[in-house]
Amino acid sequence: MDWNDKARGPDGVHPMVLRECAEAVAKPLAMIYQKSFDEGVVPENWKEANVSPIFKKGRTADAGNYRPVSLTSVSCTIMESIVRDTLLHYFEKQDLLTSCQHGFRKG
Repeated sequence: MDWNDKARGPDGVHPMVLRECAEAVAKPLAMIYQKSFDEGVVPENWKEANVSPIFKKGRTADAGNYRPVSLTSVSCTIMESIVRDTLLHYFEKQDLLTSCQHGFRKG
């Protein structure tokens, strides 16, 4: 993956910083994640997003032809991935998903 192509979140932290400093930031991030899970609250600045309109098709003058794309904190995105992967693993292990439920699933 080319980390130079990735964008900073609203917190200003570039994904490459987390990748390069993973060993140093893993424990503090794990503590933040655990506290968030325990209290049911995420850090306030993780609720912020940089939203950009992305053109879909049609007339560029029509606002309905754009979709919003939100860029959130990379740390929060990592936590969301952990939650998603854990839940998906549980649902698949318990055979709770039908073949019609394919969103966010591989394949």
